[in-house]
Amino acid sequence: MPNRSRSSHYNPTFAERYPLGFVAALIDLCLIVGGSYIAHFLRFNDWYMLPYYLTATTVIALLVVLCQLMLGSYQSWRGRNLLGQLGRMVSGWLIALSIVSGLAVLLQVAEDYSRIWMVTTVAVALTLVTVFRIAVYLLLKSLRARGRNLKHVIVIESGRAGAPLQARLAALPEQGFHIIHTLGLDTTAQWHDDLVALIAESGAHEVWLCLPLHQGEAIKTILHTLRHQTVDIRYLPDLGDLPLLNHRVSNIAGLYALDLSRTPMEGPARIVKRAEDLILGSLIALIILPVCLVIAVAIKFSSPGPVIFKQYRMGINGRRFKVYKFRSMEVHDEGSSQVTQARPGDPRVTRLGAFLRRTSLDELPQFFNVLQGRMSIVGPRPHALAHNDYYKDLVESYMQRHKVKPGITGWAQVNGYRGETDTLEKMEKRVEYDLWYINNWSLGLDLKIIAMTLYKGFLNAQP
Repeated sequence: MPNRSRSSHYNPTFAERYPLGFVAALIDLCLIVGGSYIAHFLRFNDWYMLPYYLTATTVIALLVVLCQLMLGSYQSWRGRNLLGQLGRMVSGWLIALSIVSGLAVLLQVAEDYSRIWMVTTVAVALTLVTVFRIAVYLLLKSLRARGRNLKHVIVIESGRAGAPLQARLAALPEQGFHIIHTLGLDTTAQWHDDLVALIAESGAHEVWLCLPLHQGEAIKTILHTLRHQTVDIRYLPDLGDLPLLNHRVSNIAGLYALDLSRTPMEGPARIVKRAEDLILGSLIALIILPVCLVIAVAIKFSSPGPVIFKQYRMGINGRRFKVYKFRSMEVHDEGSSQVTQARPGDPRVTRLGAFLRRTSLDELPQFFNVLQGRMSIVGPRPHALAHNDYYKDLVESYMQRHKVKPGITGWAQVNGYRGETDTLEKMEKRVEYDLWYINNWSLGLDLKIIAMTLYKGFLNAQP
């Protein structure tokens, strides 16, 4: 059997001697400890750190690295985007800091440490780690654009199934993969022998199978042919099979199962999402409190009726809750089964209410829904109950939106699908964006949506 080795004497590479994930973890430890010392100097004007401060530094550093390890931050970045990796890194920090805060309260040692030192440590260390990762990413991007640090790939396709893949990799050389050969699928014994020889001669690192699911027997034969090879083998489904395979895999009693419809926010993701809501929600609630008071007084004096408008909406897992908004309309009666959406120029909307709607300031009370745990800052917008009853039979997978908490803002809203949904097509697009968000959630995506909301929702608001 041909062997990929060019020499009988084997010299392990640096990555084989020292796994890069291990090296990255050590660098993170050093940067966190270094950030702590810098924070100590900035706070106390002294580099010498008392033993109990050094103990706290060690605990923080180890917990951060452990959380990063559990979230997969030290796995290979090849083929992954920078934003997703930074989001995973920040998630690890949030979990670690939540644990540290809990331990400090439980052990009653919180008062022993300077809060300024703690906040500065997090700020400096997180900045150092982030800058380091961005620098490594840019270095790898530069090397790969010049043809270095690439993994050579042989693609096996049926028809032109591999064409979109080749075009995408050609446009994204920083992903670190280079297709050196593309083979059309054949079932002859000679073709399989030639494949083995090609792997040996080309020094390919991976073989990618771009084949439809109905070619299952051919895939099994290829796997059998390559059973003695050390190349990595990946299966990239045909585009027609993607809707089925774009789901998580669970292990149930030793059997693999595709989770075709399941709540995505579980385990660490659920913890990170709630920590995000509590931390950002609390900060934002404090910042907007004076604004809310001014708006409340303005509403009270501009038109008769309550300041806060409350209405039942459907939350996670279909549970009903009361959503809060600043009242933007004149008080009027409407049947419980009827909800008339506000339209441009709607006479029910007050002059102040029109401004609040245009700038999304009427949504500010929903941050208190977030602190209650009934909503998230980012998520699918909660629709009126009557709208749910109407659209659930018209829009495919409409109710899948309720597998997560509804949000104040969402992926659909920052992409232009906010406000009135006066056609079925608009609702279908909104649901499409909502489901994409649910299936692709990350902390980085949430932060991106929040940033886009600040611009599109307030600085460039539309009625």
